[in-house]
Amino acid sequence: MNDIRPLALVTGASSGIGYELARQLADRGYDLVINAEDDLRLRQAAQQIRDMGGQVETIRADLRDYTQTEALVTQLTALGRPLDVAALNAGVGQGGAFLDTDLADELEIIDLNVRSTVHLAKRIVRTMAARGGGRILVTSSIASTMPGSFQAVYNASKSFLQSFTEALQNELKDTGVTLTSLMPGPTETDFFHRADMDDTKVGQQDKDPPEEVARQGLDALFAGKSKRVAGSAKIKAQELANKFLPDKAKAEAHRKMAEPGSAQDEQAD
Repeated sequence: MNDIRPLALVTGASSGIGYELARQLADRGYDLVINAEDDLRLRQAAQQIRDMGGQVETIRADLRDYTQTEALVTQLTALGRPLDVAALNAGVGQGGAFLDTDLADELEIIDLNVRSTVHLAKRIVRTMAARGGGRILVTSSIASTMPGSFQAVYNASKSFLQSFTEALQNELKDTGVTLTSLMPGPTETDFFHRADMDDTKVGQQDKDPPEEVARQGLDALFAGKSKRVAGSAKIKAQELANKFLPDKAKAEAHRKMAEPGSAQDEQAD
């Protein structure tokens, strides 16, 4: 790494949208610090980016844990370089009925999606504001626009991130720091498999490619946009419709997509 190129942080960068954000930031001339909890996959992602000419440092940390999140900030600061871009992307989901899911799984969603994002934003925003500039991309979701039947805590976590980002956009409007919310729909990653949603309609349907979602998100970030609904025209239409549909109707629509067994129910129809 050298001090001439700008520096970017990407969390949850070992696969999926996070990996694509990191790879495309490298293509745009950024040195990278990438983070994930899985050390092997993190190192593999870093090597793939290096093989394409990118400069990458890795920081393995489980952001569900306060101490490890704080350690990431300490190691980032120790590099002695200003952070120009932060993509706060790490997140996890869990499908299933709230009556049946484990409390530990639901609390992990809150710890990773909500708590760690607030934690990192607190540390990063202050430093950027003191410098008078910086860009932050927060990975929200189209899920933030609807009650998430059978993904109740996940959708609520994304609604929190959406509101949080929009509030900071207003607070920081005169600081030189910009925040952009990235709102993808279902994306071709391992998210639905890890969330035990392989047997759902949304788990089985065609999904948007992560490279396209990441590209749209970064385009919006560098254009200073407040948000980007990323993916296909269908996702953009869904976000628009959700502005007008009543919450009960959205909750019922989400149920049809996310209820366990809904993939088989659709095949039966």
